[in-house]
Amino acid sequence: MSLTLTPARRRTAAAVLTAALLVPLAACSSDDTKKGTAGSTASGSPSAAPRANLTVLAAASLTDVFKTAGAAYEKSHPGTKLTFSFAGSQELVAQVAQGSPADVLVTADTKSMDKVKADTGTPAVIAKNRLVIATGKGNPFKVDELKDLADTKLKVVLAAPEVPAGKYSKKVLDAQKITVKPVSQEPNVRAVLSKVELGEADAGLVYKTDAESAKDKVEAVEIPDAQNAIAQYPAATLKDSKNAEAAAAFVAWLSSSEGQKILQDAGFQKP
Repeated sequence: MSLTLTPARRRTAAAVLTAALLVPLAACSSDDTKKGTAGSTASGSPSAAPRANLTVLAAASLTDVFKTAGAAYEKSHPGTKLTFSFAGSQELVAQVAQGSPADVLVTADTKSMDKVKADTGTPAVIAKNRLVIATGKGNPFKVDELKDLADTKLKVVLAAPEVPAGKYSKKVLDAQKITVKPVSQEPNVRAVLSKVELGEADAGLVYKTDAESAKDKVEAVEIPDAQNAIAQYPAATLKDSKNAEAAAAFVAWLSSSEGQKILQDAGFQKP
């Protein structure tokens, strides 16, 4: 028996067939979108970076700026949470060597990063820094240049020699043949800054960005370029990270225009 469809019935049948065909296409499109979000590579863009909880081991001198950078990154990358662990670079390297779980490492010198190159991806320098002499507010002891730190009446504090800031300090003092007898040698540069802030030291060598972060409590005495040392900050993903793509996205973002603006606004130099 043949069935003759009226024009109205033909339109109804066509609509039903079209709807049936579109359902699996829509499902495929939805699946593809989800796969694209989860499996995208580390471009640093909000849609590309996979969601994750990342642990970042960072040099102590990055404390303030990374808190700002972390808030900005989380805002532009919903679903990603950053947890920072700040310490001297030598402490961070020891943590990596001992297998502490983390995703990203940022040190204040390339030599520290080189010690764990078997545990990291290829590092990228994200910023540079320089030393200044930090003194109490108003510079009460009239410290004007590096050679003033040799005054035995002055309580000078330095970072320990195994710390990047300590290595840079030794380099600039040795180059000028200046002998300084510090009252203490601290485990990281922020501890040096704290001693000066609290009046427990009259002067200390810190990074320019550290002095800038405490400018209401300390004075920064500039050191001429010819006598100074430039600190480099390499960042790298850790090979044992369980969030490799998300970690790579964050490292890439640090070199992006947004990341660089935050670093440079805090006083860090271009890499």
